[in-house]
Amino acid sequence: MSGFVSFPPVGAVWPVPASGLMPADPNENMAVSLALAGLAFILTLIIGRPIVEWLRRQKVGKQIRIDGPQTHLVKTGTPTMGGVMVAISVVMVTAVFNVVGRLSMLLPIGVLVVTAVLGAVDDRMNLVGGARRGMAGRFKFAWLTVFAVVAGLVLHLPDPFGLGLHHIAVPFLGRFDIGWLYLPLAAVAIIGTANAVNLTDGLDTLAGGTAAIAFCAYGIIAFQQGQVGVVTFCFTMVGALMGFLWFNAHPAQVFMGDTGSLAIGAALATAAFMTGQWLLLPVVGAVFMAETLSVMLQVAWFKLSRRLWGEGRRLFKMTPLHHHFELLGWSETQVTVRFWMLGMMAGLIGVALALL
Repeated sequence: MSGFVSFPPVGAVWPVPASGLMPADPNENMAVSLALAGLAFILTLIIGRPIVEWLRRQKVGKQIRIDGPQTHLVKTGTPTMGGVMVAISVVMVTAVFNVVGRLSMLLPIGVLVVTAVLGAVDDRMNLVGGARRGMAGRFKFAWLTVFAVVAGLVLHLPDPFGLGLHHIAVPFLGRFDIGWLYLPLAAVAIIGTANAVNLTDGLDTLAGGTAAIAFCAYGIIAFQQGQVGVVTFCFTMVGALMGFLWFNAHPAQVFMGDTGSLAIGAALATAAFMTGQWLLLPVVGAVFMAETLSVMLQVAWFKLSRRLWGEGRRLFKMTPLHHHFELLGWSETQVTVRFWMLGMMAGLIGVALALL
């Protein structure tokens, strides 16, 4: 695949010929990438206001679970699909600055776009007053699986068809060739991360903030490896997410919806695989992992206890996990800020393990 490049061993510096508008030197590229994060932030602020107003006029309002925390009922009707502003901003900045000479960046951008479209269709079918309550779960999962498998193929297939990646980096132990197992693992990770971010998107700024932290961590990991394109993509995502949070700050003017959460999660996993440090995804994305595990444990324990004692019992007051803490008496902002703190610490630990 012309323009695609092979990745160096994890931890190696990757010299890339100067081309396009971006410098080849990793340090200079980092400086420009941080500036592009600022550009993505400003661009998202500029396009965000008209997008929010358009969503309001279209009455793209979010339905709130009746069985959820009662304090959330006031959010009914808040515009959703706000993730579109993140996707537009990242695509625009990447197309101008981070594609020429770096065609491998078409992969995370492609994943971002197709999963955003999938999420937007689901959001559109899940509106207040709508006859349906979202896309059928199996249908959405099937399409997400198709996208993940295609992304996995591009990651795994050799040049000129893909990036030719087939290794796993294990902290303290080294780097190992896992051959064809790379493909199904990549697909499962992309699907899992997309759904994990989707589950986390339940409080104002929670998913957007923790995702920005995770992208920042992988941007640092990519910088340590000299993977200039991935660095630029990750920090562009950070800037766009910060711009989205301007409108998502409590009380939110807009929610990201599946349009944002599926796309952000899938793009994060793709960037992680491009660095080779994808085994650290559960560490860097510890908040996403905790949210997902809480749902899985709740369902499993409910079914098991019903079989053992005739009635279903719960481990948590409500899942995903952020609702459990809300019902314990934490305010929405307390839950969000404390989860942000955990996300920051997890990101630091993830970077530390990658440096080892």
